[in-house]
Amino acid sequence: MDAATQTIHFMPRPRKGALARLGDAMQRQRRAILALQWFVVLFYTALVVVPAFLPLPQTGATILTNLTLFAQFAFWGIWWPFVILSIMLMGRVWCGVLCPEGALAEFASRHGRGGAIPKWVRWSGWPVLAFILTTIYGQLISVYDYPQAALLILGGSTVAAMLVGWLYGKGKRVWCRYLCPVSGVFALLARLAPVHFRVDRESWERYPARTGAVDCAPLLGVKHLDGASECHACGRCSGHRDAVQLAARSVNAEILTGKQAAPTSEAVLLIFGLLGVAVAAFQWTVSPLFIQLKQRSAEWLVARDIFWPLEESPAWWLLTRYPAANDVFTWLDGAAILSYIVAVALVLGGLVFALVSISARLARTDWRSLAMGLTPLAGIGLFLGLSMMTVNHLRAEGVLLPWLPWARGALLGLGILWSLRLGFGLLREVGTMRQVAAFVCYAAAVAVIGIVWSIQFYVW
Repeated sequence: MDAATQTIHFMPRPRKGALARLGDAMQRQRRAILALQWFVVLFYTALVVVPAFLPLPQTGATILTNLTLFAQFAFWGIWWPFVILSIMLMGRVWCGVLCPEGALAEFASRHGRGGAIPKWVRWSGWPVLAFILTTIYGQLISVYDYPQAALLILGGSTVAAMLVGWLYGKGKRVWCRYLCPVSGVFALLARLAPVHFRVDRESWERYPARTGAVDCAPLLGVKHLDGASECHACGRCSGHRDAVQLAARSVNAEILTGKQAAPTSEAVLLIFGLLGVAVAAFQWTVSPLFIQLKQRSAEWLVARDIFWPLEESPAWWLLTRYPAANDVFTWLDGAAILSYIVAVALVLGGLVFALVSISARLARTDWRSLAMGLTPLAGIGLFLGLSMMTVNHLRAEGVLLPWLPWARGALLGLGILWSLRLGFGLLREVGTMRQVAAFVCYAAAVAVIGIVWSIQFYVW
């Protein structure tokens, strides 16, 4: 062996950076991560199950003196808003390391019958349909306000996840990959994460030894992984074949340099789900348009001696019914909520879809890829909407936030500018005049969403 060959053979590997070492530590510390997951499962169970069997809070109860109010604040005021934020900042670490539903689904799968995954489970439309239906049903039974409703929706989802895990897969997270109501949302927001598990395919191919397959819970082909959208960031593949490592990247990288158009289901979920149904769900409780819709409908019914829609809900799991809290929906209430959410989703989502489609046609590009540029505005809007529960709980405790309007404006402005930046980047290779026309249409779509949120926060 000559000197040059020896030099190459014994050349030390480059020192890994802090992120890569963190990823490797996640791979080595699987037992610690499992222990953390079971701790979160217990905490989740306490927040969701226990309050459902306690009496409703009495007048004067506070977060610090009533377990039900504490659980509502912890779950809806802190847990979910910051889960959304964590996905945008760190990728789907929540899914791979902390999610109690995913942990239970995988546990059930490892001890289940291990059946083959049927075709109907793999249908790409499930995350869209599940998100829309869950969101609307949650509004009809007041999921943010009452622990019984939260137990029904969240507990029901967890039981379904475990059942699917027991039936299908062999130690994998079949529910999380195909059926989870928020999986599609997380896949969209993870595109913005500044960190991801990067795969070096050349290093993968050069690796001299034969290795077993990675135990990838969400059933991904790790070798071909090229983004953070589907990856659960659990760290199990870190260091595999000296080709996988946790690394930093531009927050715009996955959207601007995507090698293929986004799936249609994700684009539909973004436009009609996050920018349609979710916005309407956060909006109807403060919207004067909703109040007018309900009042005029009631007047129309009374004028025609039609009274059954004004009857109270027969059960809390059909429509909100809590007489002790003076909170009982009528059939008209339910119909008005459903009609408002569907109408806003179709009008708002339809307008955004039309503007994005026109922009894509002018630019001769795929509308689905261009729609991904709206992801930052959708994600920040989702965080702002969920944080409304945080603000409401704090106000009930007498905690005032004088800086709130400025903070909301700053975050909304960030989302608008970020989405405009992505849109410009996606359209930059188009001829000058067509680029200007396409960008104007795209910017109009961004403006529509920004105006809707501004009206909700500063007008209503």
